[in-house]
Amino acid sequence: MAREFDGSHQPTAKSRKQQEKDQRRMEFRRAIESYSEQRQLLQDIADYPELHAVSVWQVSAAMSPRNAQQAR
Repeated sequence: MAREFDGSHQPTAKSRKQQEKDQRRMEFRRAIESYSEQRQLLQDIADYPELHAVSVWQVSAAMSPRNAQQAR
C-alpha cells in the first residue's frame, strides 16, 4: 500500500510510543553528555587554583544551550 506524504499521516499508537521512547533516550543521552562535559571542564580547571571558586552551577549555566544562543 502506497502512502502519500502530504503531512496528513497520523502515526499509529505503536509508532507514537516508539517516537516517545526515542525522544526519552535522546534526552537521557544528552544529559549524560552534558554531565561528562561538565566533569571534564571541572577537571581541566582543577589545575588553576584561582578558578576553584567556580561551582558546578556556574559551569552548567555557562554550558546550557539557551545561554549559548543568547551569546550569539
